[in-house]
Amino acid sequence: MDFRREEEIRREEVVEEMSVLSPPTMGSIQIAGSNGFGHNIEFIPQAYMRNRNSEIDIEEDCSNPITDRPLPIFLKFVDVEYKVKSKQAYSENPVKAVMSKVASQLNMERENYKYILKDITGSIGPGEILALMGPSGSGKTTLLKIMGGRLHENVKGSITYNDISYSPALKRRIGFVTQDDLLLPQLTVEETLIFAAFLRLPRNMSQQQKYLRVETIVKELGLERCRHTRIGGAFVKGISGGERKRTSIGYEILVDPSLLLLDEPTSGLDSTSANRLLRILQGIAQTGRTVITTIHQPSSRMFHMFDKLLLISEGYPVYYGKARESMEYFSSSRFVPEIAMNPAEFLLDLATGQVNDISVPEDLHTPRGSPEFERDVIKYLQQKYKVVVEPKEKENHRTTLTPTNLQLAIQVKKDWTMSWCEQFMILLKRTFRERCRDYFDKLRLLQSLGVAVLLGLLWWKSKTGTEAQLRDQVGLLFYICIFWTSASIFGAVYVFPFEKVYLVKERKADMYRLSAYYISSTLCDMVVHIFYPTAFMLILYFMAGFKRTVPYFFLTLFAILLIVITSQGAGELFGAAVLSIKRAGMMASLVLMMFLLTGGYYVQHIPFFMQWLKYLSFMYYGFRLLLKVQYSGDELFDCGSEGGCRSLQSSPTFDTVNLKGGLQEVWILLAMALAYRLGPLRVPLIPQGHCVFPIEELILKSSLKSVERSTSFELPQIDI
Repeated sequence: MDFRREEEIRREEVVEEMSVLSPPTMGSIQIAGSNGFGHNIEFIPQAYMRNRNSEIDIEEDCSNPITDRPLPIFLKFVDVEYKVKSKQAYSENPVKAVMSKVASQLNMERENYKYILKDITGSIGPGEILALMGPSGSGKTTLLKIMGGRLHENVKGSITYNDISYSPALKRRIGFVTQDDLLLPQLTVEETLIFAAFLRLPRNMSQQQKYLRVETIVKELGLERCRHTRIGGAFVKGISGGERKRTSIGYEILVDPSLLLLDEPTSGLDSTSANRLLRILQGIAQTGRTVITTIHQPSSRMFHMFDKLLLISEGYPVYYGKARESMEYFSSSRFVPEIAMNPAEFLLDLATGQVNDISVPEDLHTPRGSPEFERDVIKYLQQKYKVVVEPKEKENHRTTLTPTNLQLAIQVKKDWTMSWCEQFMILLKRTFRERCRDYFDKLRLLQSLGVAVLLGLLWWKSKTGTEAQLRDQVGLLFYICIFWTSASIFGAVYVFPFEKVYLVKERKADMYRLSAYYISSTLCDMVVHIFYPTAFMLILYFMAGFKRTVPYFFLTLFAILLIVITSQGAGELFGAAVLSIKRAGMMASLVLMMFLLTGGYYVQHIPFFMQWLKYLSFMYYGFRLLLKVQYSGDELFDCGSEGGCRSLQSSPTFDTVNLKGGLQEVWILLAMALAYRLGPLRVPLIPQGHCVFPIEELILKSSLKSVERSTSFELPQIDI
């Protein structure tokens, strides 16, 4: 009794000391005493653990990236339920579907819901691996997202982290490895980890310490051989599936997450790679992290590496407890395999009700082979769980409490690891490197240079001496305008639809502000897209017989680049508006066709009621600017005709174009380029302040549908 009293007094003193510590120090704690989860822990600030005879500085010692340990998290979940609107009634009769939808909107009909998860209860502590097992569609991934704070709507029950409900402060303490490895394909393994380290690790760590952390992760995960190989993707050759999965795990454990969640980490891997990966997860758990993973059908060796197991069947739990005791539990219920079986296969057979090689208890009266047999087996197991397992686990939750100091520590929200400018510079460097590798390839170079040479040969030293020759050269200018408008708009329209999955992943980890990402992405796109038009015009300009003076060349190049930048801005706006590769392509095609027809070449005299279209077309202003740069209204042509020389302004080609000036078109194109890029913003960009993207909610919600297959998501307030 005296010992317990002394321990309580010591813990109260620690809490008082921690309450006045700064957040970074408060998050740095070591494991030493006991908490009822089977782990001996006592939480003492690192400053108190320094050797008094050591000359090492306390702050320097505490910020060591290798010896710091994550804040332990004890996760408890009780009676977790998740439901979605049932669509079964809408699939049979389209008329009934419409009527039901209308009635639902008018609250005349009660909406039907389908339970994806029901009555899920359990707990997991530091140093343990919890495996979520079950057949496909049983709700494993959904439960994992709920535990990671990625699903909130239509969720019932209690989920606590150190006896505290989920809050945004937990976002940077949770690592989530999705089933699809979301890594930028053009970066190497080492570059991926380095950029993640600089964006996610604390600002009080030096560059050398961050590089050291990356080096440690690379060695621990066995990535030395592929460290300089690109990640790769659908169109880029890269690393293997196992290496990609290990890189994804390294990406998350860089920042020492207290809770690591993995969705099917062994999917697509061979047995040897899967075993190696699970051994890595064991090592991660042994450093004081809480690890939860979904897994479909592990081997026998892998199965015995798990500390705890939650077996789910049709959204309902049928077993929760130690993985090694699962066979004993079902044997005590008289479900015994009749042949030698892998434990995982045995459990999955039970979860699906397919017990062909398994003996069943006598009180299960449904005869084998009947249509209801499999369903009755599952119901029997679910009822057994509610009677035997669930009461014990709930009682354990009531009697086991997390120390107060952990409850306080987990509520401390970590500050941004970097300032806005630092985030912007790192993102600018990462995006520029990724864009350059994607944009500068042999095929694009061949396309641009090949088209330039072909056009130069077709319009070889073209003249403007006659009306026909003038129209030929004007046609070339309009084709140049079409070519670079279409190339730029289609090169940019897919940027945000493609990158939204990476953006959502990194924003959920609070890696950077959205404004820093947006501005760096836009600037890199503008810079990268300047190279090919410049090389294109260097070849074509002098072959095609345009005015052979340096000022005219650079003015023409400036006009082309202005068209490219404006078109690119329009493409990015369209892509950000729909965030779908298919719909973005369709929108870009329709807008491009409309701008092409109203560009001033095919139809010069547009009907009055349709003239508003041309004022929306940047191609219209870009084409007029090219004409004003190349031609002067006072120039004479067609001198060999009967009427003598005429001025270019008198040509029917320029009926609707005043060849004088040009600044008006320049300012309009600049305004359009700026407006397209500021379109997603509600207020002007102020790096020191806050800027809000109205498309941010659309980005997150649409990405959840396509990437996470989720039905709903509660958006936290995001500070930008």
